[in-house]
Amino acid sequence: MHVSSFKTAHRLITGQQALHELPSQASKLGMQKPLLVTDRGVRESGALDLVTPRMKDLDYAIYDRVPPEPEIEIVEECTQVFRHGGHDGLIAVGGGSAMDIAKSVSVYARHNNTLETLFGEDKVESSRVPLIALPTTAGTGSEVTNIAILADNQQGTKRGIVSDDLLPDVALVAPEMTLSCPRSVTAASGVDALVHAIEAYLSNFASPLTDALALKAMTLIVRALPKAFANPNNLAAREDMATGSLMAGLAFGNAGVGAVHALAYPLGGRYHLAHGVSNALLLPHVMAWNKLACVERFQDIAHAFGEPCQGLSATQIADNVIDRLHRLCRDVEIPTQLRTFDIPESALPELAEAASKVERLLRNNPRVLSRDDIEQIYRAAY
Repeated sequence: MHVSSFKTAHRLITGQQALHELPSQASKLGMQKPLLVTDRGVRESGALDLVTPRMKDLDYAIYDRVPPEPEIEIVEECTQVFRHGGHDGLIAVGGGSAMDIAKSVSVYARHNNTLETLFGEDKVESSRVPLIALPTTAGTGSEVTNIAILADNQQGTKRGIVSDDLLPDVALVAPEMTLSCPRSVTAASGVDALVHAIEAYLSNFASPLTDALALKAMTLIVRALPKAFANPNNLAAREDMATGSLMAGLAFGNAGVGAVHALAYPLGGRYHLAHGVSNALLLPHVMAWNKLACVERFQDIAHAFGEPCQGLSATQIADNVIDRLHRLCRDVEIPTQLRTFDIPESALPELAEAASKVERLLRNNPRVLSRDDIEQIYRAAY
């Protein structure tokens, strides 16, 4: 076992009615005039109405221009709103996009240089703005991770700010906040959470702590996601998904993710596919490639999924896990082919070239992948 550290939000508050803690937590952080960062979909869904009544004693403002995929330009704009409004804290309410924008603003608002200087690992040097993260989806785990991924529209890719300063002061995970989540988002974000758990478990930097979290997350998600998709008002399933997503976030926030995410980045950056959908499209195909390097770990995944193992070879067990992933994506109605999204086959070599440069993630992957290997995976998913 290599030496590892474990990072998370400074305080985790979970479970039904966790929202009751919002006023006291804001007060402990000295927030009097916070900026609430969200998107118009969350605002129109009514989810925000569960939050704002608890902020009646705060002189807050709302920034709701976060797009489905977080962009560099939005960080710049939101930072200007924060600075000009004289705000003293941030409350992110939404999915991964809202949280990644708020996390980025939290380290940029008091930064005296350009946003460009923050990209990469451990480039944050200024003090951070107090931050509370309140997820409305069960998927990204962004409320407990030290990374913000932003779309760079000029370069047609995604780039990351990686720093422990991005870890929120408080993560409030209340399952009732996900009840208004559309079924398509429930599906995509749920599979995204499953990808986090699986990639963390297979990561070269996994540890006993992250393994335990990842395996339990898989069990919860595989069982609860079809239920939450079939009946969005199933609060028990929503709570299992919220817990599973949180545990997966804790796992990958420390062990890292691998080739699924590396290959998903160019799809989001160039074709604006939702992050969860990109991951779902690629997950079974990357797993098929990875099994050669870590086939014995697939047995643990099979147990977590509830798949039978007795009397089967390691290869058969791995193949059954991959088949189960295909079925799960079909059950929650996520398209299974890249061609569905009007991505030309001629673009696959260019996508492979871009993905091969995401070395920060590929180094976590259990199997070393060449550019040609990556192109073959894209072709399998096409």
